[in-house]
Formats: sequence, structure tokens, C-alpha cells
Amino acid sequence: MILLDTNALIWLDKGHRRGKGLAGRTLYVSPATILELQVLSEGGRLQLPRGGAQELAADERWLLDEPPAAAWFREALELSFTREPFDRLLAAHARLRGWRLATADTRLLEGLGPRYTFEL
Repeated sequence: MILLDTNALIWLDKGHRRGKGLAGRTLYVSPATILELQVLSEGGRLQLPRGGAQELAADERWLLDEPPAAAWFREALELSFTREPFDRLLAAHARLRGWRLATADTRLLEGLGPRYTFEL
């Protein structure tokens, strides 16, 4: 199973070449990604479709996964390799589920290692 980081979701949505390696795989999106998309949109750094972040969450190309919050945040407490809150939550989500995080982020790739990452 593969959890999409925020850039991976954007690339897939826009048909960017970096998302092509994910074709045909079971993909999941995190509530942390949906919140990050909304924050980026509100800050003027990203233009979302008319339905906003919720519309992207409901896209049939991936499934929204909702891990139990207490376990998810406990896992995040252990991940001191990043201070970026959304990255930390995404990394914790992937580890908690035992999934790979699709990312091109060097800090996430190095911090999680190959067991928990799918490099884009």
C-alpha cells in the first residue's frame, strides 16, 4: 500500500510525469495531506479545484485513510528527524500503517528509509 505525500497527490492530480510510477497501485491519502492542501490554498500557494481539498480527498484514484488519532500522534512523537508538522504526520501515518510514503522529499526519504518510502 502506498500513502501519497502532498506533492505526490498534486502531481497525480495534474498528470505530472513524476506520478507515473504510481499507476496501477493502491493509493491512499492522509487527512494531514488534505489539511496541508487547504492551508496552501488559503495562503495563495496552490489553486484547488472548485470543490477544494475535500474534492481531492474524494477522488476515486485514491482512498482516504483515517488512522486512530492517538496512535498516529504517538508515532509522530518518535519522528524527530523533521520539525515540519505535515511531514511529521505523513511519516507517522506511513509507519503506523506499515505502508510506503510516495515522496520526492529528501528529508522524508532519508528519515524513513527505503522500507517506508516510495521514491518519486
